[in-house]
Amino acid sequence: MNKLLMEENDRLQKQVSHLVYENGFMRQQIQTASATTTDNSCESVVMSGQHQQQQNATPQQPQRDANNPAGLLAIAEETLAEFLSKATGTAVDWVQMIGMKPGPDSIGIVAVSRNCSGVAARACGLVSLEPTKVAEILKDRPSWFRDCRCLDILSVIPTGNGGTIELIYMQTYAPTTLAAARDFWTLRYTTTLEDGSLCAFTFLNFLQICERSLTNSTGGPTGPPSASFVRAEMLPSGYLIRPCEGSGSIIHIVDHVDLDVWSVPEVLRPLYESSKILAQKMTMAALRHMRQIAQETSGEIQYGGGRQPAVLRTFSQRLCRGFNDAVNGFTDDGWSLLGSDGGDDVTIAINSSPNKFLGSQYNASMFPTFGGGVLCAKASMLLQNVPPALLVRFLREHRSEWADYGVDAYSAACLKASPYAVPCARPGGFPSSQVILPLAHTMEHEEFLEVVRLEGHAFSPEDVALTRDMYLLQLCSGVDENAVGACAQLVFAPIDESFADDAPLLSSGFRVIPLDPKTDAPATTRTLDLASTLEVGPGGTRPASEADTNSYNLRSVLTIAFQFSFENHMRDNVAAMARQYVRGVVGSVQRVAMAIAPSRLSSNVGPKTLPGSPEALTLAQWICRSYRIHTGGELFRVESQAGDALLKQLWHHSDAIMCCSLKTNASPVFTFANQAGLDMLETTLVALQDIMLDKILDEAGRKILCSEFSKITQQGYAYLPSGICVSSMGRPVSYEQAVAWKVLNDDDSNHCLAFMFMNWSFM
Repeated sequence: MNKLLMEENDRLQKQVSHLVYENGFMRQQIQTASATTTDNSCESVVMSGQHQQQQNATPQQPQRDANNPAGLLAIAEETLAEFLSKATGTAVDWVQMIGMKPGPDSIGIVAVSRNCSGVAARACGLVSLEPTKVAEILKDRPSWFRDCRCLDILSVIPTGNGGTIELIYMQTYAPTTLAAARDFWTLRYTTTLEDGSLCAFTFLNFLQICERSLTNSTGGPTGPPSASFVRAEMLPSGYLIRPCEGSGSIIHIVDHVDLDVWSVPEVLRPLYESSKILAQKMTMAALRHMRQIAQETSGEIQYGGGRQPAVLRTFSQRLCRGFNDAVNGFTDDGWSLLGSDGGDDVTIAINSSPNKFLGSQYNASMFPTFGGGVLCAKASMLLQNVPPALLVRFLREHRSEWADYGVDAYSAACLKASPYAVPCARPGGFPSSQVILPLAHTMEHEEFLEVVRLEGHAFSPEDVALTRDMYLLQLCSGVDENAVGACAQLVFAPIDESFADDAPLLSSGFRVIPLDPKTDAPATTRTLDLASTLEVGPGGTRPASEADTNSYNLRSVLTIAFQFSFENHMRDNVAAMARQYVRGVVGSVQRVAMAIAPSRLSSNVGPKTLPGSPEALTLAQWICRSYRIHTGGELFRVESQAGDALLKQLWHHSDAIMCCSLKTNASPVFTFANQAGLDMLETTLVALQDIMLDKILDEAGRKILCSEFSKITQQGYAYLPSGICVSSMGRPVSYEQAVAWKVLNDDDSNHCLAFMFMNWSFM
């Protein structure tokens, strides 16, 4: 693939040189013709600075009329030349995108801009689709660009060279509640080049609402007004598509936009100045979507549950669109703000206009026939030094840490035929356990769709009807901590047992977007856990470059939105419940964020334990020494006598090793697990302490452990036969053998109980 792309780059460089030569020749011809005719509508495709100065020194000739087809074609040809210079040349200072996965599974070569006007990203990749199919997919931007609210083609003009010019108005969603959404008024030109390549690209038609005379710079008709949007600028961008020998296509993508960063609050400006975020949201999203379509078309991807891939993709799109609609709350959708209770932390918006509001993600059953609507409670907050992927993964895996069963029950009841027979939700219900059932995932697992089953509980005898299980359709994305600039998101909606293809979806959820690190931020260290001691230098500190790549010197913005349906006479009660609930969720998320965020060194706080701490190393030594004392064998061979060598081998051991507390009056709770143990339990070190030993063992496993416990107490260890346990996500895990032993401290007193599950695998 690399050789193919290098050959493609050489070919394109020659093509650019040829186009530049042709462009210069055409300019000379047009200038000669303009001296003998009064029609200057297509006076020049590209004007040189010298020619412009000559014009300024003499009486100006009439400007081209960009409102007619010839003028629009001239704009299109200029844009084509600029686009090609970015796609194949150095018109933009490109740097390679870090964190990309190498090898045959890579989506392609991705680069981002540095020190240019606006933000830009480009990519080159190979997909197993024909060029015409690729062009069709790329032009259907709402199908793959999740931030696209709508795309309207207002005019289509054929050109004399067999191409087409389209005038397009596009609206995009704002990623948070703290800034206005953006819209674009663009010209898109599609043409076939002489060598058979298909080139489709877009360019902004500048409007007079900007700070410069856009008519003078590009001309063209004026786009639709946009009261709720900030007009953004799309600089020459596009797609170059060439058939590949054999089958498939080579695609060059350039995205270059100016999002008017000065119109957003200063703290949010990194969102609008990050070329990495643009690359993730648009450039790489387009490549991933085409690769996904190609895999599905070839039959390489098989999904269970009898669902077609297109249906599952539609579910994902509807969940995202519903969440974006809730976050933005556009007035033309029928949203209006509800009065505040005096605090400005949570915004309440209502929508009582089903005819205007209902889209593909909604259903008329959500709106009571006797009057009601949908209510949304939303908030945004800034997080310090919290990796977005880690936070969203925790929220997904440990719903009981932040969710309220009573609110879930109310949301689920709203799907029933008589939903309002259920009293208004009472926050503070019993926590519910969850089982996650996977439905589908993208090729690189950057996004996955799943059904979550929540086990029901009754508040009181009169609430027995609420004990039935509830179901959520859930979309999780951006949980790869190595993906630079990726937005992490968890969106869900209640569904009923039937789970029809047209099931109504009322989306709620979380979105965490990374901001660029502060350059003046003090150095940070991670809190004490065994994971933090790995991959560090002898001095216990991480190099600055490594800290940046691991996103531990990072700010991010969290957006929360929850939607509920209501009937009119209960509106105020539902609003009060929603406001209280979201404030509670915000508090829970803040506590979780503090637990998983690195701690800052501060003079007014007690001394923090640095990575590579004696406590972490000591625990590893106790585990290994106790295993040797009790069994007479070595847990593993230590190749180095360095202080952290033992710890690293323990952490990377292929068998799941975990420790639990020894308390006489309480169920044993896990206190540590190595990486394999965390993978087996499907949890994190932070959430590990919420898992009890008896909850992961099945009935047979609990009986065996009880029968062997006396042996563990007397001789210090016991071997357990093969069996089955359950992860924190409810998935069954089989293991061939397990060994349990007492971990002794330096005084030979009991410290904890260790387990090692050998050759484990998910069933």
